[in-house]
Amino acid sequence: MSVDMSKHFSTSALIRFTLPTIAMMIFTSCYTIVDGFFVSNYAGKTALAAVNLILPPVMMLASFGMKPNFVIAAYCLAIILIRPTLAQSAVIGLIAGLVCQIPMLNATPLLNIPSELLGAVACGLLIRVPMKIGGKFDANPLVNTFISTCVSGFTFAALSVYINVVSVGGSFAVAMAAYVAIVLGTATFNAIFVQILATPLAKVLKR
Repeated sequence: MSVDMSKHFSTSALIRFTLPTIAMMIFTSCYTIVDGFFVSNYAGKTALAAVNLILPPVMMLASFGMKPNFVIAAYCLAIILIRPTLAQSAVIGLIAGLVCQIPMLNATPLLNIPSELLGAVACGLLIRVPMKIGGKFDANPLVNTFISTCVSGFTFAALSVYINVVSVGGSFAVAMAAYVAIVLGTATFNAIFVQILATPLAKVLKR
């Protein structure tokens, strides 16, 4: 659908122009409601309170165009809480890659599959590294998620740059430099997000 904003257009054209955004907002709202239903019924009121606590600042950050990658944050949180084997972590990453690849197939052909696979494997390896500070505070969710997000993000960036830039004669280093702030920013938000949720959820799950 093509609507030229530089020309005068009718009400119907305006509706056609804004309809995808409206539909996406409705979908996101429904997703949040369903997510809240399952968290409250299967994880408990403490987990729901944790989700409700972190969502407002996340939404405020999203309004400025910066937010966590919820797919990476979700599988990191799952791996940290259930502590699967390395093979099981790889399967979790593969499923995550397939799920987030569906709406991006034309833009990034199959790139999410290796990036999320490696990110989940990194997370599966790092959960075995003790990171307690002062004998009480466990920094593993924070550090683990940050590193795992970087592994996933830079893998995706490197493959994307090679396919879209290097293949047509562009500079790999220059193109990768543009991804650094995005990946590190996303990794920081993911790490904070998972660290905040991991503690109450671990208590609820008694892990």
